[in-house]
Amino acid sequence: MTGFVTLEGSVAIISGAGSGIGRASALSFARRGARVVVTDLDIDRAEAVAAEITDGGGKSLSVQCDVGSLAALEHVRECALGEFGRIDIVMNNVGVIAMGAPETLPLEGWERVIDINLLSVVRSNLTFLPLLLSQGGGHIVNTASASGLLAHGYDRLPYVATKHAVVGLTESLALYLRPRGIGVTCLCPSGVITNIVEQITSYGEPGTPRSPQYPVVEATVVGDLVADAIENGRFLVITASQVHDELLERAHDMDAYIDSLTSSETS
Repeated sequence: MTGFVTLEGSVAIISGAGSGIGRASALSFARRGARVVVTDLDIDRAEAVAAEITDGGGKSLSVQCDVGSLAALEHVRECALGEFGRIDIVMNNVGVIAMGAPETLPLEGWERVIDINLLSVVRSNLTFLPLLLSQGGGHIVNTASASGLLAHGYDRLPYVATKHAVVGLTESLALYLRPRGIGVTCLCPSGVITNIVEQITSYGEPGTPRSPQYPVVEATVVGDLVADAIENGRFLVITASQVHDELLERAHDMDAYIDSLTSSETS
């Protein structure tokens, strides 16, 4: 079993940290004494968050990063090592959505979501895991979604599919990495107040799928939950307790669970 990572004095790299959950996590980590490498495709946003940290007395570095590029992630790694000399925490936190009816959503929509939501984590693993394994410690955080635990959105099927994949990838990583001293956390938020709408591409009219009315939380709440999970060695982080209940219902009898969700549409 891995020991817990203490944020005080650690070095954390966060992708998509210019806004939303990434920004909130960066600020939460910094308040607990971490030195934070703020990365984002939008360098102005990354620099603004890094400035918030340094203005508050913390230490931070901003780096532009396109998680669709292995070379860009390698550049982030070298910048972090050059500035701080080590890397302890890597949070993979970039996601996009393609919306449309399953039978008409084009291949290009699928390819973009798979490349950013799933293959970005693969690129991150290739970039950072050898370093964490060589030092025998650290922590990985992968941002999935409650839609990666429960099929909430057939109007955004590529998102659901990739987030399910991230959950499975992260759980398997935990089995591999924990005995090697590296903690793993899977973040599965429900509704969070962010600017994710900027990352949505719509293809036609997808209809109105089931969308549970779970509580919506502020990104700052999620940032603190992630920081707590790292320091306590927790794997699964959710933002709505109802997800646990629904998971139990689904696991008990999946046919009955699916029937209960579709009966209102077929009656």
